[in-house]
Amino acid sequence: MLRALSLSLLVAALAAGGGPGPPRLRGAELRDLARGKVEVKAFVTQDIPLYHNLEMKHLPGADPELVLLSHRYEELERIPLSDMTREEINQLVQELGFYRKETPDAPVPEEFQFAPARPLPTLPPPQAPITDDKTPHERGEGEHPDL
Repeated sequence: MLRALSLSLLVAALAAGGGPGPPRLRGAELRDLARGKVEVKAFVTQDIPLYHNLEMKHLPGADPELVLLSHRYEELERIPLSDMTREEINQLVQELGFYRKETPDAPVPEEFQFAPARPLPTLPPPQAPITDDKTPHERGEGEHPDL
């Protein structure tokens, strides 16, 4: 029997966290930070609406990350997005199995309704415990059937 894990996306705030006073960054660091914010923001505003079962949650002051959740909303994994390009984020989301629609309002095929569900690991079937090398039908001499 396959049970599925549903995965969701929670993308944290795009603004850099702030402590007291402005952070001291060099020019290259500022450019990289700005590029990362622009890439993630483009993904959030333009691409998330195209993915089925992908949600965005804004958390002020937090770095953007992909949070994968189980069908019980238990956290499975966190993937930082700050250093990724828009193309890399799209590739990652598709590799994880999220269905990308042609338009935000396009219907989702039936086989992708629960995507990106993954089957749970299967366990071997339980076996009845064996005691004293006797099956329940074997009784020693003089043993009462109710004992």
